[in-house]
Amino acid sequence: MRQLSAAHADDLYELVSERQGRSLIITSNRAPSDWYPLFPNPVVAESLLDRLINASHQVIVNGPSYRPNKRPKGPTDPTDPKR
Repeated sequence: MRQLSAAHADDLYELVSERQGRSLIITSNRAPSDWYPLFPNPVVAESLLDRLINASHQVIVNGPSYRPNKRPKGPTDPTDPKR
């Protein structure tokens, strides 16, 4: 994630507010506490995170990424055994 513009932060807040009480899946490679500096307005950040965290079920996945296993193998790929 990268820092949000004020318009993007407001859009995300609106989306989360509209979905409150209904299902919503959000994935991130950052902990919720790391989101605060990404919002230009700390009040919006606090409100949004409060809505997300209050009734959420967090699934934390630790371990290696699956992405390297999905990359196509090629002649320039150092993990390619044929190289």
